[in-house]
Order: sequence, then structure tokens, then C-alpha cells
Amino acid sequence: MPATKAQLDAARAQELEADLGDDYVTVPLAGYDGVTKDVRTLPVGRWRASALRALNRSDFDGFFEAVLHEDDFEIYEDLDPTAEGVLHFAEAVAQAGGDDLGKSSPRRPSSRSTRKR
Repeated sequence: MPATKAQLDAARAQELEADLGDDYVTVPLAGYDGVTKDVRTLPVGRWRASALRALNRSDFDGFFEAVLHEDDFEIYEDLDPTAEGVLHFAEAVAQAGGDDLGKSSPRRPSSRSTRKR
């Protein structure tokens, strides 16, 4: 049976991900009790939309499962970070990867005149 378009797209995405290699960044993650450990995570630019949706829904388990190196997920579970710790983690990842979180450029004024004549 021939592969569907969705299956082909998924296969291409997996190939692309494999080609990108193991370019994880290492950042600190603070637990609820103040203990901090380093974890490996994908750079912000490689976070999938599904990971960002999980973060926006406060599904921290789903978010960390999507972005952390598979060997570091247990560290996250042991640390059990607070929402503030998750925010600091995301900021550290953005800084380590040279990205900005939530920083968009200001709106430019319209090039057209809006005055009616």
C-alpha cells in the first residue's frame, strides 16, 4: 500500500531532525527546593509547535518531554520545578541559543497616508 502524504511528511520531518544532529544546549534547571542541575535541551529555534502548545497549557511534563534530551527527563521529574523555575529555564535556553523569547519588533508606521482627501 502506498504511503500517504501525512506519512511522507512525517518521514521527511524525522529525516530533517536526524540531519540536524545532537545540537543540544546545556542550561540549569532549578527544582522547587532550590537544588539546581544542568540539563540538555533543544535550542529554542528547534522547539516544535506541539512543545510550545504544551508550555502554553502549563503541561510542563509534555513540554519537557518534547524539549529535553531523553536522558535528562528524569532529572526534570526529580527536580519538580515551579512555574517560576520553568520561566527561568526557558529564558536560559533562549540566552544560550542566542534567541529572544517573546521579543518582537515594534510595529512600523504605515507607508500609506491614512488621511482622507
